[in-house]
Amino acid sequence: MEIKAAPEGHVTGQSNIRLSALAHTLTPEELADELDADLVDGLTSAEAKARLEKYGPNMFQEQRGVQPFKTLLRQVANAMMLVLFMAMAVSFAIGAYMEGGVVFIVILMNIIIGFWQEYKAAKTMGALKSLSSPTANVVRDGANHQIPNFEVVPGDMVEMKDGDTVPADVRLFEALNFQTSEAELTGESLPVYKQSNTTFPADIPIADRLNVAYSTTKASKGRSRGLVYATGMCTEIGTVTAALAGNKTSVIRPVRRNSAGRKRPHHYLTAGALTVKDAVGQFLGIAKGSGTPLQVILGRLAVVLFVVAVICAIIVLAANGFAGNKEVVIYAVATGLSMIPASLIVVLTITMAAGTWAMKRRKVIVRNMKALESLGGVTDICSDKTGTLTQGKMVVSRAWIPSDATYLVDLNDEPFNPEKGTVRTRKSCPHGINGHDEEKFEDVVPVEHLEGNARLLEFLKVGSLANLATVHVGEKESWVARGDPTEIALQVFVSRFDWNRTGQVSGDEPSWKQITEFPFDSDVKRMSAVYEETATKKRWAFTKGAVERVVGRCNRVHLDSEVAGEMTESYSNHILLQMEAMASLGLRTLALASKEISEDFELEQTDAREWVEHALVFRGLVGIYDPPRAETAPSVKACQDAGIVVHMLTGDHPATAKAISEQVGILPKDTSMIAKDTADAMIMTGSQFDALSDAAIDALPELPLVIARCAPSTKQKMIHALHRRKRFVAMTGDGVNDAVALNEADVGIAMGDCGSDVAIDASDIVLTDDNFASIVAAIEEGRRMFANIQKFVAHLLAQNVAQVLVLLIGLAFKDDSDFSVFPISPVEIMWIIMITSSFPDMGLGFEAATQGIMLEPPNDTAWGVFSPEVVLDILVYGVWIALLCLASFVLVIFGFGNSHLGTECNRTYSESCDVVFRARATTFACLTWFSLFLAWELIDKRRSFFRYSAPEKRFFWQVLWANKFLFTSIVLGFVTIWPVLYIPKLNTVVFKHKGIQWEWGIVLIATWLFFAGVESWKWAKRVYFRRKAKNVGQTGGNLTPSSTTMSNSTSGNNSKSRMEV
Repeated sequence: MEIKAAPEGHVTGQSNIRLSALAHTLTPEELADELDADLVDGLTSAEAKARLEKYGPNMFQEQRGVQPFKTLLRQVANAMMLVLFMAMAVSFAIGAYMEGGVVFIVILMNIIIGFWQEYKAAKTMGALKSLSSPTANVVRDGANHQIPNFEVVPGDMVEMKDGDTVPADVRLFEALNFQTSEAELTGESLPVYKQSNTTFPADIPIADRLNVAYSTTKASKGRSRGLVYATGMCTEIGTVTAALAGNKTSVIRPVRRNSAGRKRPHHYLTAGALTVKDAVGQFLGIAKGSGTPLQVILGRLAVVLFVVAVICAIIVLAANGFAGNKEVVIYAVATGLSMIPASLIVVLTITMAAGTWAMKRRKVIVRNMKALESLGGVTDICSDKTGTLTQGKMVVSRAWIPSDATYLVDLNDEPFNPEKGTVRTRKSCPHGINGHDEEKFEDVVPVEHLEGNARLLEFLKVGSLANLATVHVGEKESWVARGDPTEIALQVFVSRFDWNRTGQVSGDEPSWKQITEFPFDSDVKRMSAVYEETATKKRWAFTKGAVERVVGRCNRVHLDSEVAGEMTESYSNHILLQMEAMASLGLRTLALASKEISEDFELEQTDAREWVEHALVFRGLVGIYDPPRAETAPSVKACQDAGIVVHMLTGDHPATAKAISEQVGILPKDTSMIAKDTADAMIMTGSQFDALSDAAIDALPELPLVIARCAPSTKQKMIHALHRRKRFVAMTGDGVNDAVALNEADVGIAMGDCGSDVAIDASDIVLTDDNFASIVAAIEEGRRMFANIQKFVAHLLAQNVAQVLVLLIGLAFKDDSDFSVFPISPVEIMWIIMITSSFPDMGLGFEAATQGIMLEPPNDTAWGVFSPEVVLDILVYGVWIALLCLASFVLVIFGFGNSHLGTECNRTYSESCDVVFRARATTFACLTWFSLFLAWELIDKRRSFFRYSAPEKRFFWQVLWANKFLFTSIVLGFVTIWPVLYIPKLNTVVFKHKGIQWEWGIVLIATWLFFAGVESWKWAKRVYFRRKAKNVGQTGGNLTPSSTTMSNSTSGNNSKSRMEV
């Protein structure tokens, strides 16, 4: 969709829709009238769609998408392509036009295929990144919708809170302690306090338009609602973008000065050299930041191979006395080409693009490509509880009001419907009720039960008014809710007693008028609101939050009298006992309190919050149940089987955290077999953990599996502790204060559904469903992709090793002119690299996860792709293939041939070269078949190729056909060898070989030996890893899931079961 430029004559403060006056000079009602908007239900979906078409997406023209020219340039700018260009130039220079022409075609194919695949991959990443871009909470059709910012249109009603990115220029009509950070736009370093109930003159500077929130600025405090009046290039930041269009950032290194402040000639030389170094590094893709870590490593590998290729070419020339003979030069070119895995970067790009789409299908959006490479190495996951391990659909299960009763609400399948479910009471404290025993509760009619019940009324006031959620009947006659899940649950509960907040604060004559609000703060773990009762003009403060944090601010409580009595330490402990009883049932428990505020209190005073939240009257406890997701327990078990330790870091009470963590399997239910010091370390509170020094934490036998009452700083401390133990950490977060922890984690995981824009910006991946199971799916996908990269890297480089060994050892084969005869020609090498091998390599990139991939330990991030096993595989397979190819070449010439290597057989076919051309064809057929069969062998690094079907109980061909791309590319590889061998002129003139007959017997025997060698190597690896796993298992270890010893032991034993197949 086209980004629309601002209309001609557009001025600051105007809208995409021409207004009669600037937005900040109009009242909300006047602006809504001009924008044809609704301040209650927002736009309709149909109208929003029409406006998006008319005014374009809410984007800036600088936000360009894929740039084809740069994508094309990257296909040329790498060391592998430089070798091809050099080979082409040398071939043409010595008159080897056939070889030069073939290399030119290969270069062209590589550029075209690489460009097309990377272009598609870049568009894919752009599309996926837009899914994790900042979102806006808009009201359309009377309900909340979370949409990407670019879909916001003029006239949309948006709701914003602490941590959100302002989606467009918004005229506020409700602002409660709402502040925005506008430094990037106005230069104002401090957050700006916004006002919604006033208008300003037309000529006032934008920094002083306090009733407007500007696009891309961050909400730093409070909450607000407003009408969007300008989007895209019509916003203030869009105007700035248009003015700055075309500005470029300098890539030239600055010239340093000496201690006297002067620039010397060597300073200029140093700056120039560093600038050239940066440019070359960026050009070749080997500089830090020029790609993902893996892309940079492979780029540097290409440079190393380039150097090796040059050295090999020099060796060839030296072996032939540096003769300028055309045959010798062609041999040197062939040797150089044999070292270049030309399709490596292309295949990597395709594999990573496919990985991002696979992640998206599993509800994970990749924001940082390095996460794809690192997910497979995760050893520890630090996860939130609410909405991630649990459903996030909270319902009030119990409530306790001193001197009144304990209330029980039956759970039902409509959590937003206050008319569904039964309310029951019992004159007893939660601690006096046995577990889930509900026999002695009596049914009540909520509204009737409220009559004359002053204690219940005061409790309901807090639940209703210290609450930002909205619960109402929607257009389809069904109950809908907007807001935080905890507050929605509270609002549904009070609505059962006809105390819905909307009914109290809205209408022509509302019963209550909100004065101010002190939003929830993760440090104090409370939120408060101040209201004025319309009938009495009295002001009241209503507070809710963590039980310990609220009870500590209370000094009175109603017991049996109408007058609140003193809150004694004994009664405080009594309250905490009730909380423990509710928390032990897995309920998230909050405390509610309130007080009347004296008339002389000034809200503008600096200690307003402190004053409001002290000397409160305790009103009761509410227990909210958030059931674990059905898939959480199996996912936690899958992590433990994979050697991954799951930690739960939650703001809940320890008893609640313990109950939920036991339900999902993070904590063992029976700790009798675990050492006491280990069991004691399994669960801590945030304050306990924070109080420990780094040395004390490092001395713990295991790090906590559960940290309750966790603050954002605790998450950072946990990450540092894990890093000191050489662990690779994934951390989840959704709040503004989680951004630092997400940045410091090896993999930062943000919540896409309820996460703040700040958290999303700091993350590497985003969960679109906020589900812990999606993290496990992402790790599995990361392991699959990492394993597939290892497979095609091993496949490519093993062939390079084989080819270069064949050619270097082949230097010993001298013709009548005493020049070396290559066992395989340059065109044959390029055919195998670009045609035979590249498509199976792509197929390996698409390979499904091997069975038991989540039963293996995490990838070793210290080694990366080139683990010792992969390096050994490359060398073993490369050497074995080279030996078999050389043996085939030798057998045809010296075993069954005339032992004559002819004259000028590197250039043209002649009668004297017949046996050489047939031997070369035999070597080419062997190398082609080995390349194709090796791709199938590498589907699993250890399991026998002939046993792939055994564990899955499928026919052998079904297993091979499962990856249709790989199967088809291998079959085509077999098919294409025939025309290359037997079409006249194509075989002798271009490929420098000749069709073979009886030699196929040698090819078949060599293929049998190839399988025997590869299968023997796999068998040796299975024996080695089986013994290694057995030794680790005998070592034993602690019985906690977090034990490194146990994790490795478990993974090893599971790997053993897989390898024995």
